[in-house]
Amino acid sequence: MADLAFNTTAGETMARELLLLCLNTGTANSPTWSPCGKRTTDSSMEIDWNEETNTDVLGVTRTSLKNPQRSQTFDPVPLDSGDSATVKIWNLAFHDQDPHALAAQDFLLVHLYATSSSSTFAERFPSSAVIPTGLGGEGGGDLGMPYKVVFGGERVTGTASRDSTTGAITFTPDSN
Repeated sequence: MADLAFNTTAGETMARELLLLCLNTGTANSPTWSPCGKRTTDSSMEIDWNEETNTDVLGVTRTSLKNPQRSQTFDPVPLDSGDSATVKIWNLAFHDQDPHALAAQDFLLVHLYATSSSSTFAERFPSSAVIPTGLGGEGGGDLGMPYKVVFGGERVTGTASRDSTTGAITFTPDSN
């Protein structure tokens, strides 16, 4: 796989908005990619490489890594009827109380800053868990539902595009 380039101006930092996580609010065969974190002011991804360092009997130290386990938190997430991802997560967690469905969600991670020949790099994780971690907020403030996404399933890489009129996101998997 060829290295990707950052499609931003050299010497300038990248806007946080260029890392976009979307939840499939449609079906597996006809996905509707709804951005996560509408109205969220803080979201970051954690990466755990399961690092293990050992020193052998000769005193040589070696470190090994395993495939990374990634998770992303969204906090706070004010409830908004126009936020399709949050509405779906709330229904699965609070209305249905369906832990199995929460653990089998389809997410698309779009790296809007990373391109190869004008195509935006994206990763699809079809068996991810979304874990609401609370519901509430400060008196006089917004009702919020922070949540964590744990990426899972067979990672599928590809490209994503966004319709300039509707904003709809389309994912095209890489051909093997």
